[in-house]
Amino acid sequence: MIVRRASPGDAAALLVLVAQYWEFEGIPAFAPDAVQAQLERLLSSPSLGAVWVAMEAQRSVGYLSLVYVFSLEHRGMTAEIDEFFVVPEHRASGLGSQLLAEAEAESVRHGCTNISLQIGSANRRANEFYRRHGYSARSAFQLLEKDLGAV
Repeated sequence: MIVRRASPGDAAALLVLVAQYWEFEGIPAFAPDAVQAQLERLLSSPSLGAVWVAMEAQRSVGYLSLVYVFSLEHRGMTAEIDEFFVVPEHRASGLGSQLLAEAEAESVRHGCTNISLQIGSANRRANEFYRRHGYSARSAFQLLEKDLGAV
């Protein structure tokens, strides 16, 4: 199993995993062309973030995408795990921990003061995974969002 930073040439293979992730999370309106364009943008723009891919015998079996955000509250750059997915047959193999370690190390190298993520409240397995890795819920806060339309 190899975990490496993804490059623009990985976009098509990653798109297959992104589609599986969106289906798993119940994220509606997967539009392959639009998602691939934004994935290629992220992979080509290190100032936006980074993506890691896990490979087994030339097959992509997991990925983690990380994006950067500036925060006054956290006194500088922060990182957000935007998407994180490992195919079912490779879960609980240590692969997720490897992907997470890469993202955390890169966040430190980038000077980030904090790393955060959003998680489905019903996804107990992922919640337990993150807690084992030192993540905790931010008490007294909840996520609100507003769709500003397609870019």
